Amino acid sequence: MIAADHPDRRSARLLVVMADGAMTDLPRAELAKLFEPGDLVVANDAATLPASLHGTHVPSSEAIEIRLAGWQSLADPTRFVAIAFGAGDHRTRTEDRLPPPPLWPGNRLRLGPLEAVVERLLGHPRLLELRFPGNRAAVLAGLAQHGRPIQYAHVPEPLALWDVWTKIAARPVAFEAPSAGFALDWRTLQSWRRHDVGFATLTHATGISSTGDRTLDSRLPFDEPYRIPEHTAAQVERAKLRGSRIIAVGTSVVRALEAAANPDGSVRAGNGIATGRVARETPLRVVDAILTGVHQPGESHFELLRAFADDALLANASAAFAAHRYRAHEFGDSMLLNRQLLDRSHEPNRARDAASALLYRRSEILVFQGFRKTIF
Repeated sequence: MIAADHPDRRSARLLVVMADGAMTDLPRAELAKLFEPGDLVVANDAATLPASLHGTHVPSSEAIEIRLAGWQSLADPTRFVAIAFGAGDHRTRTEDRLPPPPLWPGNRLRLGPLEAVVERLLGHPRLLELRFPGNRAAVLAGLAQHGRPIQYAHVPEPLALWDVWTKIAARPVAFEAPSAGFALDWRTLQSWRRHDVGFATLTHATGISSTGDRTLDSRLPFDEPYRIPEHTAAQVERAKLRGSRIIAVGTSVVRALEAAANPDGSVRAGNGIATGRVARETPLRVVDAILTGVHQPGESHFELLRAFADDALLANASAAFAAHRYRAHEFGDSMLLNRQLLDRSHEPNRARDAASALLYRRSEILVFQGFRKTIF
């Protein structure tokens, strides 16, 4: 069990990377002291679903694991985007997992008390749209009864659901934990409150971090719905007006805030969908710093960090991770990366315009009307 007070978490490290490239290695408990009065920390309060389901591919009678990976609609918890694996479990590296039996539209899957139907394949033999016949209550009860948290081989012991819930977990809409939030505890939040450091939350349906397949991984992150409460949008606006910093706890918060950004750096309250990648060419309009885990080049999370710092600084940070033996998994160590003022004058305007259009076009943001409802 990876409890919140596990010794590995209490001994976690924090690499602070300043905008000028200066770096400091600290105990993560020092996080409470790093911000100024008026700064605003924004975290993702999504709770994690038991999104790994083992069962049988009915046409072939072969074993299958389904990992739910995306919502078709938050208002309809019977349809999902999913990743399929063959026989095995998390103790085998994701890259080495067996493929599933051949899948075709109409195939039935028996997943514990649930039965699912493959609606269609999504451009890859392991990526599918899945439907659970039945009503909302039956599907959610089946997930709660049979599902387990998605996990990877670096943690061999089976995880309980509370192991992947942060201290601030609320609505269960995430498929994997918004793991940057594991750095938060009540002492830190209390310290920020005493020192007038603001704290706010949004809800972002965090997707999966790895599929074990390079082609599929290149499509991550999938489109992810979010909700920004009115009071969070108001806090962001007030912080911007007084010139204070906005610190995002995790890549999911960056995606949500930047997807909802107005040109002046304020954000739109309400529901939306974060689409596409935040990457090197993406102009950041809201977030000034990110508290995140330790990520490797090539991962979608690492690509997002390239919007904050150039490759030379990120390479130096990676070298510091190695020197201090930082742990890279979701229960590992952390980095506070302050945004550099990157010179993008040499980049084609077309690339900048495309990135801006992708993230900020208001007319094409989709809205889930049912997002305000609690799933469980």
